Amino acid sequence: MSAPLWTWPEVAAALKGAPLGDMPEGFCGVSFDSREITGGELFFAIRGVRMDGHAFAAGALRAGAGAAVVSSPDEEMTGAGPVIVVPDTLQALQALGRAGRARVKGSIIGVTGSVGKTTTKDMLALAFSDIGRTHAARASFNNHWGVPLTLARMPRETRFGIIEMGMNAPGEIAALTAMARPHVAVVTQVAESHIGAFGDLAAIARAKAEIFTGLEAAGVAVLNRDMPHFGILQAAAKDAGAAEILTYGRHEEADIRLLDAASGEACVCVHARAGGQDISYRVGMPGMHVAQNSLAVVGAAMALKADLSVVIQALARMRPPKGRGERTRLAAPGGDILLIDESYNANPASMRAALAALAESEPGRGGRRIAVLGDMLELGEMGAELHAALADELEAARVDVLYVSGPLMAHLWEAAPAHLRGARVAQAAELPKILRGDLRAGDVVMVKGSLGSKMGPVAQALREMFEPVTDEA
Repeated sequence: MSAPLWTWPEVAAALKGAPLGDMPEGFCGVSFDSREITGGELFFAIRGVRMDGHAFAAGALRAGAGAAVVSSPDEEMTGAGPVIVVPDTLQALQALGRAGRARVKGSIIGVTGSVGKTTTKDMLALAFSDIGRTHAARASFNNHWGVPLTLARMPRETRFGIIEMGMNAPGEIAALTAMARPHVAVVTQVAESHIGAFGDLAAIARAKAEIFTGLEAAGVAVLNRDMPHFGILQAAAKDAGAAEILTYGRHEEADIRLLDAASGEACVCVHARAGGQDISYRVGMPGMHVAQNSLAVVGAAMALKADLSVVIQALARMRPPKGRGERTRLAAPGGDILLIDESYNANPASMRAALAALAESEPGRGGRRIAVLGDMLELGEMGAELHAALADELEAARVDVLYVSGPLMAHLWEAAPAHLRGARVAQAAELPKILRGDLRAGDVVMVKGSLGSKMGPVAQALREMFEPVTDEA
């Protein structure tokens, strides 16, 4: 029988709560989602904006949770199983996360950035798993509850922990990096994401630079040399005491310099110079932005003196995460349609990258490049301007037809050349019916928008309307 993720004495020491009922010897996992409970987990009843986990605590216990961490116990909970009473359940989860970090003797890599951080996190997890036991969140768990949950789920034997950190406001990354205490801090990009809360890119750069405040002694910063306000991040890393700063990108002074990259439908081939030697490798998902992010993985490997050949060979197995460039061929009369699903989220930088990936994709005979775009949110007063500015990107991406939904995309619609306009709708839910009648064999269709613009269901509707093409044996 395998050892538990957490023993009861370890949990008691971290949480300092009041136990009610007979506690198990240990817990096999940690969760705040009652739907994930399979038996033996420690369930945290977190109070969120839309729902209170306390409403699901009794159900989690009946489903087999080893114990529930609550701040307001009731008879239904205590009758369903053991509970641990704490003043604040989120603070208790953060305490367990800090304890999880403290017991791991391996190396921690922290990742932040306006775009590319989740894909980079996934590439790091894939690459380092070929060297030693590696732990990373399965999804974008990068906020005030996601980071401590990831740390709390980290096995004590972890050799490499990959922790993604996001933000909506200044000071948030400082709190997350204080919990994660990375040995390597990676910043992928500074872009307009959440600019409504910051005002300008310099402020976003300063907020991203907070990741360095948690660097362990002799820690290394890995920075994109091409990003705006690189100097702000470089200075912050030095001020935080980074023992080394490694840079990557196309810039001639980059330590890991991108010399060339060729992107196809299923991969991107990269040629770079790192540590004085030329390296060539393949990443198993397309896009020039993917090539750029892969250099951060090379930088992290160099920072930890890992076997670079093993790391770059692993990247060939990388596949696009759901909604982040996932490609599906769909059957249509007379041929097929290529769907590029970029629907997970969007900001101006990621939108430009997605359009560039669309430009690299060759339509079939008689096909077109089609952009299906929803609003980019959290841009504040700059929203209208940033949407309209994408008009130049459409032509650069050789887009043939544009479909948009939402009030902000109306500004792009007005700025776009008339010959590109396919259809404009108020709600994303109106798009599938229009697209069903307009799409034809050979088309390449890219769907993208912020999570709140509900473009994910549009991509899913296309998968359901057109049968996926399966490879013949």
